Amino acid sequence: MYSIEQLQQKISSSLKELPLYGEPSGLYKPISYTLEQGGKRIRPLFVLISNQLFGGDPDEALPAATAIEIFHNFTLLHDDIIDKAPLRRGFETVYQKWNTNVAILSGDTMFAIAYGELSKSKPTLLPQLMKVFTQTAIEVCEGQQYDIEFEERKDVNLEDYITMIRLKTAVLLAASLKIGAMVADASLPDADKIYHFGINLGIAFQLQDDLLDAFGNQAVFGKQTGGDIATNKKTVLYLKALELADDNTLLQLKELYSTTNAASDVKVKKVLDIYEKLNVRKVTEAIIGQYYETAMTTLQLIDIPEERKSVLRNLANAMLKRDH
Repeated sequence: MYSIEQLQQKISSSLKELPLYGEPSGLYKPISYTLEQGGKRIRPLFVLISNQLFGGDPDEALPAATAIEIFHNFTLLHDDIIDKAPLRRGFETVYQKWNTNVAILSGDTMFAIAYGELSKSKPTLLPQLMKVFTQTAIEVCEGQQYDIEFEERKDVNLEDYITMIRLKTAVLLAASLKIGAMVADASLPDADKIYHFGINLGIAFQLQDDLLDAFGNQAVFGKQTGGDIATNKKTVLYLKALELADDNTLLQLKELYSTTNAASDVKVKKVLDIYEKLNVRKVTEAIIGQYYETAMTTLQLIDIPEERKSVLRNLANAMLKRDH
């Protein structure tokens, strides 16, 4: 079996070999800029790890892994426009460095390139892979739309929020694992189990992301701390705070979330003070733990040697132990 480092090298090499330095440079430079930033490469790594998990050849899964990484980065270009995010992985976001039109067009091109890479997969598997990939792409867009709508809705609850992050974040992690399993000719029940492992891990991962947005170290996390609060995103922290707050605190929190013209740093500090008072961090960590345990239980149900599972289990642990 290949080590994680060796699998990461395969992914890096595949991305470097993409012919993305052509003309017009105004289209391709932002794509190169995005892909050269690196990032965690979790999703393509999941494709290759899952493929090995079921006894496959990671080189056969590499086109799909590359496609998923390009698709993921395409979504980030557009998400950053929607979220008005100034930083991604510690770098200026594409729409900030160039402009919104460039970010939209470069993102669209990445979406097309992703399908081109996926088409290099084993021909006999391509129809099934395309079906999973396309359904996942649609679901990610559904999740993004819910995310946009939630900013205006006053009746969002935790169940609504979990549905949104399942679509926006978790399905792509889950599809990465399922596609890797499919390329390895895993049984349908096992492919479904690894998918559901990914769904629960993906939800835990996004909840952890919410936590880090509020309480993380910006220098390590690579994003603007408090960005969700500044843009009135109704994350798990906000929704749990609504449940736990007394009448006066509830009124204060809703008032803070009803404005976008308050000084951002002042607003963020006031909301964080409320979160601290209500012990929202610990409550959120408990919810993350529940989804993580469900993921691990599902992984345990797959009948393959434990030493193969340990690689995926260790990576899942690392994902949820990012900087606080």
